[in-house]
Amino acid sequence: MKMPVLGSTQPAITNRPLDCLATDTAALRAIAQAAVSVELFTIPLYMCTMYSIQGTHQINSKGINYYDGRQWPGMSTTAKPDSPEQHAFNIIFSVFIQEMLHLQMAANLSTAIGAAPCFTGTELQNQQHGWTCYGKDLTIIPHIVDLKDTAGYQHVRVNLEELNDNQCDLFLAIEQPEQQAREQLQAYDSIDHTKYFPEVPLPGWTPGKSVHDLPLFGTIGYMYECYARYISIEYTDGQTLWQKLFVNGSVQQDMFNSKVSGHEKAEFPRFDTCFGPQDQDGGQVGSFNKAIDMMAAITDQGEGSDTAIQRYRRSVMLAAVKPDYREDLAALEADYPSYTNDGKGAPSRDAAARHDSAEYDHYERFGQVKDKLPIKTWASWHAQGNRWDEAMLTNARYNPATAPANIPKPSDVAGALNRLKDKSGTQAMLSTVATGAIYGITSVLDTYWLKQDTVFPYPSMVGAGDRMAICWAVLGQAPTLATGVPLPEKDVLYHACQGMQLEGDAASSCAALAVYHTCRGSNGCRAQGGCGFAQLDTGGGQCGGSSCGHSAKVSKVAGNLCGAPKPTPGSQVYSAPSDNKCASFGGCAVPISASQLFPNAQPETMTLYNFGPAPEHKSLPLKDTLSFKLGENVHDKAWEAYAKVMAARGKTPGDKPAPTDLRLALPPST
Repeated sequence: MKMPVLGSTQPAITNRPLDCLATDTAALRAIAQAAVSVELFTIPLYMCTMYSIQGTHQINSKGINYYDGRQWPGMSTTAKPDSPEQHAFNIIFSVFIQEMLHLQMAANLSTAIGAAPCFTGTELQNQQHGWTCYGKDLTIIPHIVDLKDTAGYQHVRVNLEELNDNQCDLFLAIEQPEQQAREQLQAYDSIDHTKYFPEVPLPGWTPGKSVHDLPLFGTIGYMYECYARYISIEYTDGQTLWQKLFVNGSVQQDMFNSKVSGHEKAEFPRFDTCFGPQDQDGGQVGSFNKAIDMMAAITDQGEGSDTAIQRYRRSVMLAAVKPDYREDLAALEADYPSYTNDGKGAPSRDAAARHDSAEYDHYERFGQVKDKLPIKTWASWHAQGNRWDEAMLTNARYNPATAPANIPKPSDVAGALNRLKDKSGTQAMLSTVATGAIYGITSVLDTYWLKQDTVFPYPSMVGAGDRMAICWAVLGQAPTLATGVPLPEKDVLYHACQGMQLEGDAASSCAALAVYHTCRGSNGCRAQGGCGFAQLDTGGGQCGGSSCGHSAKVSKVAGNLCGAPKPTPGSQVYSAPSDNKCASFGGCAVPISASQLFPNAQPETMTLYNFGPAPEHKSLPLKDTLSFKLGENVHDKAWEAYAKVMAARGKTPGDKPAPTDLRLALPPST
């Protein structure tokens, strides 16, 4: 239809025949999925450009100093930024985290109307889980607009690139305020009224149509306004579509305002990010207004205005006080602590990055980033002929005499980074690693909103950032996320990490790309290892932290020894890092970084498993166990466990191989 006037109130849809209910339900659920997909689309995009910024970071943990003096490839947040690069990273990080919040709220809205959100669908990805929505010749923001039809963004590529003018313009086009977005399409709309700004109810819609049949909405704000109009439809029996579809007790997930051990404070205490017990009203005014408020929060944080959506509230009057959709600084500081190189408390980096930008909407933040261009990126650093050296990977605190002898030296890591750049095939390999890491997230999200007790793969999100960061740091290029993910073959017993292969001939190569992953829950095959942090043998471990040093949220269930609440020393038994017995017992990342050390304060015990024949590969516990303690090398301990299992199989493991360049280059998790 012709573009509606901004701020105009369209007539309420009332007395609609009940025989339209199936059609309206299909349309509403398609819009709900589109909202999920639009939010998901931004996350790899923003993450990739953020990690293109040149810099290094420390890996610090409370009470641990074994990485004292070390720096690792990839920029991170900064508590007191003093360079354009640090400021730009902090700003993009703040938007990236809020996009995760928007994704959560969009998914919670979807389950509330009985629709399971999909995170691996063909709107954005192909059947091999390569991302098809980014490319140097692409111009469409999914479900929203073709930038070729705009007045000011015709030149913009929807592509994964370094932080440059194109990326800033792309981000501004995505987050632009509603009025400006409409002005961008005004000339096109005067020629063709049919492509954008569809009427509600959608003309020609049928119950058999899906998200793939939706028209382009023109702006993100208008998509949410269509969403609000649909749930407001009132039928001849006096009920709204929201009342008819609202599911009491739907799966509602909250990783921002939940209060659990290790995350004691709500990050957004002044508004709700899910439907709580007080909202289980069968679709009455309370839950309806909660839905409107969540849509308003998304549009306010992104575009700077919640007015259009708030008009759809069904209460007699609007709230007297304008809602505050900003983060709470004290909560962020408590939930995301930072530490110095020697394990002491420090100002929270993530809290500063997020709170410093809280008063600005996303459009304003990206405007600030563009004003700082040119920013030094890995692409420009490599273009100048630079090479990695030891000095880039150390700081003033580094003392080779006291540094751990069981991890690679900074010069070894620098050499590996340079050799990876010089080796053909590195870009394809790192692209597959990054794509697989993201699939490790999205595949878990597909079940996260189906089963209430599923743990959100937050550490995997940061682990995926690590994989993007290492690609930029090694090559000065973005990973090609269109690369598909080689999925594990059914009933094949893959080896966990370099050389640790239970079946067939042992090899010094890393694990197959099909089993690379970055989070507990994303590895689905028995005997695959993890980041090396031993997992609780009863399952349910939550791999916390990240190799970028971000504090990770912890599970409600005590998990493994990488950030989750620690069990009483000696009271738990763990599964070995090379010898996990089934899915969800794995760790943060395969392959295991050569610099990975155990962080547990007290010695602990891990049990060992052999595995039976195909196809079941049934886990068979051995009588033997292993102990592990603070500062021991994870791959060394994994090899020790592997050797014992091989002995139980009547085989010899051979000699432990020297670490590959990839394992040398990868930062450890903490």
